[in-house]
Amino acid sequence: MSCTLTETNFIFPKQKKVYHGKVRDVYTLENDVLLMVATDRISAFDVVMPKGIPFKGQILNQIATKMMRATEDLVPNWLIATPDPNVAIGHACEPFKVEMVIRGYLSGHAAREYREGKRALCGVPMPEGMKENDRFSFPIITPATKAEAGAHDEDISREDILRNGIVSEEDYIILEDYTRKLFLRGTEIAASRGLILVDTKYEFGKTKDGTIVLIDEIHTPDSSRYFYAEGYQERQDRGETQKQLSKEFVRQWLIENGFQGKEGQQVPTMSDEYVESVSERYIELYENITGEVFQKADASDISSRIQNNVLSYFSK
Repeated sequence: MSCTLTETNFIFPKQKKVYHGKVRDVYTLENDVLLMVATDRISAFDVVMPKGIPFKGQILNQIATKMMRATEDLVPNWLIATPDPNVAIGHACEPFKVEMVIRGYLSGHAAREYREGKRALCGVPMPEGMKENDRFSFPIITPATKAEAGAHDEDISREDILRNGIVSEEDYIILEDYTRKLFLRGTEIAASRGLILVDTKYEFGKTKDGTIVLIDEIHTPDSSRYFYAEGYQERQDRGETQKQLSKEFVRQWLIENGFQGKEGQQVPTMSDEYVESVSERYIELYENITGEVFQKADASDISSRIQNNVLSYFSK
């Protein structure tokens, strides 16, 4: 198996502090600069799995970078540079405490809620008579609160966000507008590659000068769900499972093995063969969504490679 990056302990120039997230480690530097390292950790149901996935961090970082560049005419973003395949450097922001989830289809979490008889998600009605993976007549925004470390993200309605003062109405209107614009562009990019962007989430922050910008990842397999467009309708008509590229297949594997992140449940053992298969699925999505052959970075000593590339960037 290839080497994986599952933890980081860097000391970068002008470093002030570090935050270790589920997948990304965020280093705060002087002059309002953030350095984000995309590790090979994988999480599902808000739990980090024991094994890393080879090249996952590189894939997430490179897709996010390409998508940031492909949408910066619509929405300003935090990104400045990517000095290493696993590293992004950008402007420090105060993150909004909500994730803007937008869904074009009844899939994943929405489908699970629908199966339980619920006909509204985050205060947004879902029509009767839908089948799993059916398309909504128009995309719905179903926000989630940003959980603290170790906690679960929670569905929340627009009304509760405003009532509780989590986001001001003025800012929330902008977040909704940006979310719809980004989803439309992401849908167009996916369609050009023979894919359907099913649902995704966006995170935003505010810079010191008050500008709202897109942060974190965008249109990656961790933040988004994709179906293959070819044969989609035929599979729906026959009641078959959609062929998809996303992290959902990992969630489904965990569910089949008795794990949904609930108290008392144990994470099932991931064999080396299964880990490699997950890596191959991530590479498949990268190549499909970007239209480029994935170039594996040198993974013999990822930490040293990152350290050297970052120091070289700052020396210039």
